[in-house]
Amino acid sequence: MTKVKTLNRDGSVAVMLAILILPLLALTALAVDYGFLLYVKTDLQRSADQAAIAGVRDLVPDAFGNQDLVAVKASIRDYLEKNMGGFVIDDDDIEIGRYNPESIYSSLELLNDGVLDTVRITLRRDDLTNSSVSLYFARIFDKDTSDVMVTSCAVLQRARFLEPGTSVLPITIDVTAWSQLQFGDIASVYGDGRLEDPNGNSIPGNWGTVDIGARSNSTQGLREQIENGLTQDDLNSLHSQGAIPDPSHIDSQQESLILNGDTGFSSGMRHAITPAHGTRKLMPIYSQTEGQGGNLTFEIVGWGVVEIVDSGWNGNTNSYVEVRKSYTYEGDMTPANDLSDESVMIDAVFTSPVLIQ
Repeated sequence: MTKVKTLNRDGSVAVMLAILILPLLALTALAVDYGFLLYVKTDLQRSADQAAIAGVRDLVPDAFGNQDLVAVKASIRDYLEKNMGGFVIDDDDIEIGRYNPESIYSSLELLNDGVLDTVRITLRRDDLTNSSVSLYFARIFDKDTSDVMVTSCAVLQRARFLEPGTSVLPITIDVTAWSQLQFGDIASVYGDGRLEDPNGNSIPGNWGTVDIGARSNSTQGLREQIENGLTQDDLNSLHSQGAIPDPSHIDSQQESLILNGDTGFSSGMRHAITPAHGTRKLMPIYSQTEGQGGNLTFEIVGWGVVEIVDSGWNGNTNSYVEVRKSYTYEGDMTPANDLSDESVMIDAVFTSPVLIQ
């Protein structure tokens, strides 16, 4: 009988382990350290996002259109200090500009003209600005640290839709007169429809109260709207009249909105106007009128922001309201769906910031 000769394999597993130990250690180092780096990067990205949003909010212009870029950078650094104590961000890593709508969904380009609306920041953990991230198992391969960098970009969105709760002034001004006013300019509007500049000079154009809702044009209704803003009942009424296609909102991109109204305003509005001094509201802008008296209609072609500065009450003819052409920020307003579309938006109104890229 023939005997089968067996090979002696004692120690072969140990040899294979000896051969594979370094690759296994390398894979372990890669898995552990890579996971840790992902954790650090995610945490850093979260902080960058919140810091960018904190900074971009301060880009909202004041009534004169001025923007405080120093305040923007200070807000970013204040957020980082409070939430990442001692974290350093260089001036070069804070970019402020106006996003180029044509590049919003590709490689975002920041422009330096017009109203700045975008903040892009870069946070780094490296030996130049902050300490690099310490590694664990990778040290056996003489790799003690790794650099981590994240970028975040936040933009102020333009408001598009007027919904229930939107603060409005149910008085409309001629589009030509509106366009001739600079941001920060004050105009006095009188009860008989006259407009005057701060020096008492007459401004060509007219103004009047409008029914942004039911066609009653009652002084009581106007007062309530100044005090409380748009209501769902107002929108339902406009929809039932065929003035707006959707009862949930007024779309600023609607080419024209026909509203019933009257020239001038009643001195009975003082009880709503006086408490509103210092507040900012959306005001409709009209291009033309039709009819007269109780049948007067205004064709609304846009919306702007005014700050109610002062008022005086001397009978229906000589009562006046001083308004300043202004900017505003209303976080509860609905923005346009497409950041690249800047057509027929509400003039100078920003809403909640959004992260992009």
